[in-house]
Amino acid sequence: MMSDDMTLVREFAANQSEPAFAALVERHIALVHSAALRQVGDAHLAEEITQAVFIILARKAASLGSKTVLSAWLYRTTRYAAADALRARHRRQAREQLAYQLDAMNTDDLSCRSETAADVWTQLAPLLDDALAELGETDRTALVLRFFENKTAREIAGALRMEEAAAQKRVARALEKLRAIFVKRGVTLTATVIAGVVAANSVQAAPVGLAVKISVITAKGATVGSSTLTLIKGALKIMAWTKAKTAIVVGASVLFAAGTTTMVVEKLAPSIPSNLSTTDLSWADDPRYWKSDFSVLKKLPPVMIIRPTKFPRNGGGVGGVGGRMMLKNVPLGNMPGNMIDHAYDFALTRTIFPTDMPSERYDLMFTLPDRSKKILQQELAKRFGYVAHKESRQADVLLLKIQNPNLPNLKPTQNRFHRRIFTDADKTVIENGDISALCSRIEGYVGKPVLDRTGLKGQYDITFKIKLNQQSMDILDHALLDQLGLELVPSREPIEMLVVEKVK
Repeated sequence: MMSDDMTLVREFAANQSEPAFAALVERHIALVHSAALRQVGDAHLAEEITQAVFIILARKAASLGSKTVLSAWLYRTTRYAAADALRARHRRQAREQLAYQLDAMNTDDLSCRSETAADVWTQLAPLLDDALAELGETDRTALVLRFFENKTAREIAGALRMEEAAAQKRVARALEKLRAIFVKRGVTLTATVIAGVVAANSVQAAPVGLAVKISVITAKGATVGSSTLTLIKGALKIMAWTKAKTAIVVGASVLFAAGTTTMVVEKLAPSIPSNLSTTDLSWADDPRYWKSDFSVLKKLPPVMIIRPTKFPRNGGGVGGVGGRMMLKNVPLGNMPGNMIDHAYDFALTRTIFPTDMPSERYDLMFTLPDRSKKILQQELAKRFGYVAHKESRQADVLLLKIQNPNLPNLKPTQNRFHRRIFTDADKTVIENGDISALCSRIEGYVGKPVLDRTGLKGQYDITFKIKLNQQSMDILDHALLDQLGLELVPSREPIEMLVVEKVK
């Protein structure tokens, strides 16, 4: 079938054959759409990326060589288009992205989850495409063919032009490299588990009708939206630069091999040097390394830095897989964003602090490989003399209950791949979250614990509009009832609290 791919490509390039292109779309649309959805976490944007990728295929069809492995080429192009889309979305939604990153710091540590197949895929999905991008082209192609396309060793060998035994070894070595990359990101799984979960979950059926829509748009030249055209242009630019960068590196190799004194220097230096010291921390004075961006944080060496703040105001923070976190201009405790609650993964509304907590503010960078935060807790005890323990205490709480069973803005999730939560001045949006996520947000509004008594299970997409600068209990109660069919009932209940104490 892989050799048939290029036959169809050549047929389309030569004759603009609509049946040939429709067959290519039908054959590969699930791979492209699944990769796009996994990378951007937005169903509508994933469809636009899928359209863009196949339009690029139509434009590039005549230039693809006979040795091209089309599934690998499509996956790589999807990666380029998704990267451009994410970059554009990040510029538009900088405030929302920061709120989402801060929310990630309050999610349960992966090590506490049961290792079901669904849990494992939840861990791997956000990391998979970045990890594949770190592999060499042949290794990545081998894994795409094996686990995205479900090809046999013989078919992989034919595509890569090697013996079947060599293809089997190539897949095994590539899988081991992928496992090692996951370990660096704090996810420790066997190669067998990774293989099984990726094979079962990485490619899902594309939305009904999307293949026909793409075939019509591409083969018949129908008009596409401006956002799709922007994606196409962005992806083509990345593809062109990648090709040019490869030519520069190859050219430099030739020049050096020939013994010439001419030097060719690649202009694109990595944003984070690979040789940052874990002992000489002078580099940490550079604000570049304190950006609220997990792509920066995950590249930093293993360090724990707690210092009096060098930032004039609260700059937020970022955290994610592996327990890494960075906080700027935050207190030790007793105020929002404090270090103690982040170290113990607890909410301020459920923490009891001593009355004499210091008011100084600090910067924290925590990138140690140990996924537990015990080390950070020990450092706070050693440096500041504060420890914390959990105990059950009676407290004034609010119980979230159902009043209107129609639940107008509370819908079963349409996006089961990614969880996304953000809050701005007008609304809270929860995608693929449970009711506890809504309770957590309401706690932030009212400043006291909110307990789920709805009995609702599963994941939901929730849009909850409320102007925070006009918040009051009356406004909140009306908004909950009108928009979600829910109500808050005052009560006094025993709940788990984090009790912070000063020790000598």
